[in-house]
Amino acid sequence: MAERSIHEMLKDTPSMNDSCSAVHTGTEGASIGMGMGLSSSASSHSMGGSGTSNPLATTVSLPLRNHSAPTTPMSPTGSQAINGMLTSPESLIRTSASKIDSIKNWSISTYKCTRQIMLEKLGKSQRTVDSDLEAQIEQLRDTQRKYLSILRLTRAFSSHFQHVVITQHSLADAFADLAQKNPELQKEFICNSETQRNLTKNGELLLNALNFFISSVNTLCNKTIDDTLLTIRQYETARIEFDAYRMDLENTKPELTQAASSLEETQRSYAHHKDQYEKLRGDVAIKMQFLDENRIKVMHKQLILLHNAIAAYFSGNAMALESTLKQFNIKLKSPNNSVGSWLEQ
Repeated sequence: MAERSIHEMLKDTPSMNDSCSAVHTGTEGASIGMGMGLSSSASSHSMGGSGTSNPLATTVSLPLRNHSAPTTPMSPTGSQAINGMLTSPESLIRTSASKIDSIKNWSISTYKCTRQIMLEKLGKSQRTVDSDLEAQIEQLRDTQRKYLSILRLTRAFSSHFQHVVITQHSLADAFADLAQKNPELQKEFICNSETQRNLTKNGELLLNALNFFISSVNTLCNKTIDDTLLTIRQYETARIEFDAYRMDLENTKPELTQAASSLEETQRSYAHHKDQYEKLRGDVAIKMQFLDENRIKVMHKQLILLHNAIAAYFSGNAMALESTLKQFNIKLKSPNNSVGSWLEQ
């Protein structure tokens, strides 16, 4: 009887189709309550009328949510966190302004220097010329080119001579092997083997002298002279900037309508680039003076070494060759050493 009365009560309830067109409004809590009511009624239908098809047997509740953007707490000073650091809007503005000013100054300077170079090539602008200094600079560049040519040729000579020494060493081993296997020619083979070994020993000493010469000239050309040439390139850039701002100052002086602040800015820029140009010119003069003294000293020592070593080797004077290498503090590497030569290793 209880089960039958429950079915009768369910039949008396209104159909869900009657309330599907109703519009429910209200707060989030009310919508949740209504959703819960609908869910309970739907469960009652599913329990009571399982044999009948109900299109709304499966209900989908869509709770109302507030999807507004999350709010971030504002600091009392109005600062913002960037990369974990608190920066105020004023500092951001100052940083942006400094970057803009640097880009602006670089663009103006690049434009003026490019214009100055073009006018100089077209012959429409006079350039500042220091005849003595520019002659020394051109002579230095010519000296570097010639020293690099000597360095290239010496490397080629050392490479070829190294192959000769290796061949002589192999030839000495071949003669020694044949001396053991040919008793009738043992004396002759041993004589030739000893000759080739002596040539190998002296050739290794000459290779040491050549490598020392190559290393010293390479340091002189590619490090010492290049350091001075770097300062010279900076000096030439400063000269172009100085001439560009000098021309601007000369062109703005006759204009009476020029603003006083703009004229003062042009004069300050001209004075700044003039000081920079004169400073680099003095640096170039001093560096070239020290470079010339160092170059003469280094090349004097290396040329004497090369001459004495080659003369001693090709004249067959082994003692003079060893004495030359000891004079220049070059470590001797020969087959007679306990460590052994690089050919044997």
